[in-house]
Amino acid sequence: MNKNTFVKFLIIIFLVGLTSGLAQEKNAYSPRKVFDPLFDSTPGTVYRSGNGAPGPNYWQNRADYKIHAQLDEKNDSLSGSEEITYTNNSPNNLNYLWLQLEQNQLRKDSRGDLTSPPSNNAERFYGGYNIKSVEVKLNGKKFKGDYVITDTRMQIRLPDNVKPNGDKVFIYIDYSFPIPPPNYGRCGYLETKNGKIFELAQWFPRMSVYDDIKGWNNLPFLGSGEFYLDYGNYDVYLNVPWDELVVAPGKLQNPNDVLTKEEIKRLKEAGDSDKRVYIRNASEIENPNSRPVHNGRLTWHFKFENARDFSWASSKAFIWDAARINLPSGRKALAMSVYPVESSGADAWSRSTEFSKSSIEIFSKDWFEYPYPTAINVAGPVGGMEYPGIVFCHWKATGKVLWMVTSHELGHNWFPMIVGSNERENAWMDEGFNTFIDIYASDEFNHGEFAPKRDGEYAPKGGDPAREIVPYLLSKDSQPILTYADAIPNRFVHTLEYYKTALGLVMLREDILGRKRFDYAFRNYISNWAYKHPSPLDFFRSMNNGSGENLNWFWKEWFVKNWALDQAVDSVKYVDNDPTKGSLITIENKDRMVMPVEVEVKESNGHSGRIKLPVEIWERTGLWTFKYNSTSKLDSVIIDPGKKLPDVNAENNYWPLK
Repeated sequence: MNKNTFVKFLIIIFLVGLTSGLAQEKNAYSPRKVFDPLFDSTPGTVYRSGNGAPGPNYWQNRADYKIHAQLDEKNDSLSGSEEITYTNNSPNNLNYLWLQLEQNQLRKDSRGDLTSPPSNNAERFYGGYNIKSVEVKLNGKKFKGDYVITDTRMQIRLPDNVKPNGDKVFIYIDYSFPIPPPNYGRCGYLETKNGKIFELAQWFPRMSVYDDIKGWNNLPFLGSGEFYLDYGNYDVYLNVPWDELVVAPGKLQNPNDVLTKEEIKRLKEAGDSDKRVYIRNASEIENPNSRPVHNGRLTWHFKFENARDFSWASSKAFIWDAARINLPSGRKALAMSVYPVESSGADAWSRSTEFSKSSIEIFSKDWFEYPYPTAINVAGPVGGMEYPGIVFCHWKATGKVLWMVTSHELGHNWFPMIVGSNERENAWMDEGFNTFIDIYASDEFNHGEFAPKRDGEYAPKGGDPAREIVPYLLSKDSQPILTYADAIPNRFVHTLEYYKTALGLVMLREDILGRKRFDYAFRNYISNWAYKHPSPLDFFRSMNNGSGENLNWFWKEWFVKNWALDQAVDSVKYVDNDPTKGSLITIENKDRMVMPVEVEVKESNGHSGRIKLPVEIWERTGLWTFKYNSTSKLDSVIIDPGKKLPDVNAENNYWPLK
């Protein structure tokens, strides 16, 4: 081949490639891209097995906390001292440690301030930690901490290694910070007519997670991406004015010091009652006799075991009520609510304990038993935020909104408090999974055994949820579910993290796997990763193995990509032009996403039928023809008659075309 011929050959090859590329672009569907043999092709490890479960050598580090804190209600500030016992269960030497300082997101010119400035900078509140001292004890020697603070992170540089496989280091930190007013995140205070309500979260320096995937997880706290924390025990002393009630998760260690005899008696009654019992009612708020002392300060002592965080609330304005939670094993827990008189309407916070009790009982029955001794709902300035054993919901919430936010925030006890995923990276693994279990909890609350008198009072009112996400799938600005939480534009956060993830799980449960296979696999995932740190791949593999189905096509198209679904009826013909010999129906997958197919056929003689085809019909081609045993001419053929799938072009779902 001479030079000129070779050049012409290259040009021809280029043009063929170009035209085939144009053809591919015109017809978006590619079987190889969605049924991708290289997706999830990496082998399992001794830390994380190929079946999605923790491996035989899985490890995670541990952080135990002993904290003394004092609330200054006049100056709206908190000071504290903590002792962290950090256990290195990894196979690595650690010569430095990382801690999280989320309060520093409220500093002027913090990364969170600069990337998400408030709309009214003139009223901007600035706060952050004042770290007074840091000391470290390692190998029996105590020394001044060598530390560097970068935005919301602190690195402590050690003079020696924390050795692998169980060595411990002790960290001592004295600190303080101003408590922000309402509308400044997940911690703050609210003025009510009977006093301030303080909600304390992210209120102490906390250990970052060191894991087998990334080592130290050090994404800064910008405000949207939430938290990733190790498990441990909490021994907490909270010093507040004498007239304030404190609620915190775990078990109160000194009730005789901080409660009256009557309050202790009422708490016992509540523990034996399925109906709400007032521990302190509205008429007692201004009565000094509702407190065991009438001056000075009291220290409330709580212990909370095997949890990944600790939050609390304090106020002299609290009404307090409680009721028993009945768990599947026969064990009992206590649902408690605290709220100001302004929130105590008949269809408002007076029903909070009912909502809390029902939520915990439903989630425990359906998925995994609630592990903590109490479940607390606090009315205050934070609109909705979750912590182990305690949640903050807005003090003005009423009716259906209060039910939904209570159920959702308490549902977070399963994701990510029990199943400890990394919220800062993968918000969908807590928000979306929680929204998914909320859907079924709401149905049970309104119509099931938990709803003898409710008769659907808060039930959803119709709609086609799968079709409602279509505008997002078609938006040029949309992003995949697997996107860092802080990288998702605010207008898409709910759609992506909550709605799309939950919808995907609903489709898996209802339309792809069926309830029995889905529930078995999902419960196994929860049980295997309870109090551990799963990754997205661990979840995908857990569901594949537990259900017995290779769902990699679905994980790729729905979670990794933001592809669209467009199933269509292409044509209808009759065998030998005789409808009584059968009909040949051709359907097409026109866009990049695939799903199993359900087709409804109606005949002119009144007969009808439905055909379900597996997703594998699309493995080789985007066109599929099947025979329907008709006995007369067809009146109509409809793909997805129940509108269960997010089809972006519903018009071509019909034959003849509408």
